[in-house]
Amino acid sequence: MEKLIGREKEQVVLEEALVSKRAEMVAVTGRRRVGKTFLIRSVYNKKIDLEFTGVQKAPLLEQLNNFHFLLQQFSDKKLESPKNWLTAFHQLITVLATKKTQSRKLILFFDELPWLATKKSGFLRAFGFFWNNWASKNNIVVVICGSAASWIIEKIIRDKGGLHNRITRRVTIKPFNLAQTAVYLKSQNVRLNYYQTVLIYMVMGGIPHYLKEIKAGKSAIQNIEDICFLADGLLTDEFLNLYPALFENSDNHIAVIRALATKWKGLTRAEIINITKLPNGGGLTKVLNELNYSGFISDYYPFGKRKKEMLYRLTDEYSLFYLNFIEKQKRNIEGLWQALSQTQKFKSWSGYAFESLCLKHISPIKEALRIGGVYVEPSSFTFKGDDTYEGTQIDLLLDRNDQVINLCEIKFYNEAFTITKSYAKQLHNKRSIFQGVSKTKKHVFLTMITTFGLKENQYSQAIDNSLTMDVLFR
Repeated sequence: MEKLIGREKEQVVLEEALVSKRAEMVAVTGRRRVGKTFLIRSVYNKKIDLEFTGVQKAPLLEQLNNFHFLLQQFSDKKLESPKNWLTAFHQLITVLATKKTQSRKLILFFDELPWLATKKSGFLRAFGFFWNNWASKNNIVVVICGSAASWIIEKIIRDKGGLHNRITRRVTIKPFNLAQTAVYLKSQNVRLNYYQTVLIYMVMGGIPHYLKEIKAGKSAIQNIEDICFLADGLLTDEFLNLYPALFENSDNHIAVIRALATKWKGLTRAEIINITKLPNGGGLTKVLNELNYSGFISDYYPFGKRKKEMLYRLTDEYSLFYLNFIEKQKRNIEGLWQALSQTQKFKSWSGYAFESLCLKHISPIKEALRIGGVYVEPSSFTFKGDDTYEGTQIDLLLDRNDQVINLCEIKFYNEAFTITKSYAKQLHNKRSIFQGVSKTKKHVFLTMITTFGLKENQYSQAIDNSLTMDVLFR
């Protein structure tokens, strides 16, 4: 069996549920392909007594027949086919009662729960009956899992009916960070340096199901071409299945994702409405929340801004890459990605993608700056200009509680970055404009985050802190 990488805290939660003195209902969430099922199976291994996975868009009778088939294998007696979920759970209680043991907990695993608990299926009502009248009083762990995190939060965790406040533990599985990605690739006998690994991460993020497609002995460029631009590549059309598998009325979710892909710094709610033509109301709020909970977008306030000026940003690496490069390209053209990687569009995308990657690795950046214990609020800064100051934009600000702000410039380059006389002046102006507009009393450090560091010259001395991509792997 493949080795489990990382997930140490998540493993602890699952193991504690197994040894506790009470019945446990554990909710495991995380975006599609992130490794939820693999984690559960790895921790509980062969101790799972009954595992049942919902089938997407399957009719009620098919789901019931599938459940009946598995329950029959688990049972010592012949069972009649249930006509509804309440009868199915009555049967489950009867079967489990004969399997009760004091030596260890029974483990039930319901995977892809949102595909089971469709409207009018009656699944949640029957599941609530099962938990409240039998499972909660017995030596058992019930694990529920789903990629639509917002669905589990709304329908289970915040349920006002029979499942209200019944979840005993929650586990949220996030994509690998860069350090975990490097360990995972090495476990697959893929040995790539930091630059190659960063390139791959900027295309597919830390999604294990995507990363397992990386082949040893090939460069990042070669792997990306095989996986994203060949007709049978895993990520050639993954986008077409990604959102419909998670959300009802996924056209609205895709419309928001497409809108956010047009402006890498992010869009306000009003700008999203203007581009998508979606009505302003609870429906849009639901879409934004669902995308946020599921890890595809993030929201943040630019420096000094609040409320209506919140920005939503596309932070799913694969979706951004697909919409910019894969969607409109012909398939099976040898050397296609090699050619595309030499274009200006690649330079623009890679600059943003590397910036986004840094935003996801604030903790190691703080450690590298030796401010790990200092409270920091990361943000960006955009000023359109006025009669006093010209317009400027700052990639990343680290607003620190020790009366310091790091003004961070982030550059993705295939060699050491050279600060020219004109660029040094530009940096000086950025700091002056920021200090003037924000009226901050904090000291401002100029900080560079680059792939291979800075080339030493007379202008590089103006930089207070220089970090390379290596720190992101800590």
